[in-house]
Amino acid sequence: MKSLHIITPVKDSIDLTLKTAAAVLGSKLNVPFTYTIYNDFSTPENTARLEEASRQMGFELVNLADITTTPSPNYLLVLRTTRRRALDADAGLLIVESDVVVRPDTLQGLFDGAMERPDCGIAASVTVDGDGAVNYPYGFAKDVLGRVEKTKKHCSFCCSLLTPALLRAFDFDLLNPEKNWFDVTISHESVKCGFANYLFGTLPVLHCPHSSRPWKQLKYTNPIKYYWKKFTHGLDKI
Repeated sequence: MKSLHIITPVKDSIDLTLKTAAAVLGSKLNVPFTYTIYNDFSTPENTARLEEASRQMGFELVNLADITTTPSPNYLLVLRTTRRRALDADAGLLIVESDVVVRPDTLQGLFDGAMERPDCGIAASVTVDGDGAVNYPYGFAKDVLGRVEKTKKHCSFCCSLLTPALLRAFDFDLLNPEKNWFDVTISHESVKCGFANYLFGTLPVLHCPHSSRPWKQLKYTNPIKYYWKKFTHGLDKI
């Protein structure tokens, strides 16, 4: 692994996305990296904000509306595109989602942690709330803070590094296009390919769940309405 390709897929929620970008670009990184935000059909106003921020902050911006007519979410297109780019550069693919704020040492720590573990397929940061308590989606790992553990459960892509070895071993063209999200599938495929997935409680990141898709907050406030929207509208397929 010679470098990192860091990506953030986003749809709207621009205020938090810009905090995500500032934290990524302010990281203490000792390895070459690129940082690309994939704009998944944000509103014209928010697209303009991203374009201005790209010029001012220096990240690459890809507006998916320029390359596809498929409505959001286009996570599969992003994953397939970035996998190819990362493989060409022998780079790790590091996903930092738009509702996550990393610490200055997070990204280098994931790189170092993956390099120290030859069997690593995915190196993931545990997520915490503003009080430092482990939060969604890692409720099962509340005791992991301060430690690094192999996990048999899936790694969320909130802040996760996919190693070049995993990218070579599993072809994302095999992912099911009927789904919207792929962290569960890729986590399982990593293990099937003989890798281990590691959860880094030593590198926690702030997570504000579902900020870019507010309707998903219904899962906690009105679960009946959430599941009605999920199944009747074919949303949130994992």
